[in-house]
Amino acid sequence: MHDSRNEAPIEGEIISEYTTKEPAKEPDTTIAMVNYVLYLASFVVGFTSVIGVIIAYMYQGKGPAWLDEHYRYQIRTFWIGLLYGIIASVLTLVLIGFPLLLALAVWFIVRCVKGFKGLQEKRAPSNVGSWLL
Repeated sequence: MHDSRNEAPIEGEIISEYTTKEPAKEPDTTIAMVNYVLYLASFVVGFTSVIGVIIAYMYQGKGPAWLDEHYRYQIRTFWIGLLYGIIASVLTLVLIGFPLLLALAVWFIVRCVKGFKGLQEKRAPSNVGSWLL
């Protein structure tokens, strides 16, 4: 058989002028997309973001770097959102927590939409390490 590193064919070897190379396989982004949907569904169902963060932990480190950044972004969104939610819930005792809970909902939705958009563009979300947006 012909060694692809050599330029000349071996005697008697038939070389086709049309070589077929397999196209580069696109990474599967379905799981990351489902995670963003699970996060947003938590506004209706309540516990789906817990399922999403578990899935993100399971798939982190198993794809290209830009896709791993999405899983990191999802994990950070969950834990930071949980922290902000606890703080805002405690502050409802002095009534300042209610607008903070509303701000938390907007923050959470913006992060999910921003991540989903980056996922569709096949790039990592910007400011993954940020506590804000």
